[in-house]
Amino acid sequence: MLSEPRLHTPRYFFLGNLACLDIFYSTVTVPKMLAGFLSGHQTILFAGCLAQFHFFHFLGSSETVLLAVLAYDRYVAICNQLCYRLVMRPQACLFLAAATWATGFLHALMHTVMTSQVHFCGPNKIHHFFCDIKPLLSLACSSIHLNLTLLSFVTGSIALCSFILTLLSYLYIISFLLLKVCSQECRRKAFSTCASHLAVVSLFYMPVLGNYLIAFSGSPSERDMISTLMYCIVTQVLNPLIYTLRNEEVKSALNKFLNRTLFP
Repeated sequence: MLSEPRLHTPRYFFLGNLACLDIFYSTVTVPKMLAGFLSGHQTILFAGCLAQFHFFHFLGSSETVLLAVLAYDRYVAICNQLCYRLVMRPQACLFLAAATWATGFLHALMHTVMTSQVHFCGPNKIHHFFCDIKPLLSLACSSIHLNLTLLSFVTGSIALCSFILTLLSYLYIISFLLLKVCSQECRRKAFSTCASHLAVVSLFYMPVLGNYLIAFSGSPSERDMISTLMYCIVTQVLNPLIYTLRNEEVKSALNKFLNRTLFP
């Protein structure tokens, strides 16, 4: 991407951020989980548990906001083409990216600090495949009412607002295509792209909203673990396929890079 001038656009700048988030997000949980499967037992220090918990929510909430930013970028590019360069100028893109990462960091820091103040008295066995907030709080001996309230209100609000912004952006795009675009080929390509993006964001947002909008203590059910796997692993696998490898510009740049590397 860096070596291809055609990809130096706001869209691919945000996709680069998404790629970094996906790599880091999976790295937080998957290696430790696989190590536990291979060894037959899973242990983690409390400090390590808090670190895993912090980075999981930092990267997860950042990705939640970034998907909304990507949807807004597509809305401006399709529905306001003449103003696109003005609206999505480099300074605005840097601000949106910085705000995305800062929102995720501050959100995770809030939960990490609040969880570190909770008293745990055992048993120290988390019924989950990583240190998530609800399984961790289920082991607490002190009051966790404030923690659950913040989880439901703050985390739920970030996910819900991002999902609504994403949904509205794609609804505006679809309505614009139906009312303003006459070419059937252009409509088909745009609808195909929008449908793919909506499928991915739905797979990400729906389990997140289900897990964190309604916060309650207690051991997570098998359904909670499956929904966590959906936004923790499955969407990270689908994002490169949907956002990049189906894109002709990215495939062209990738072919050029491979040709230069393999056949210099």
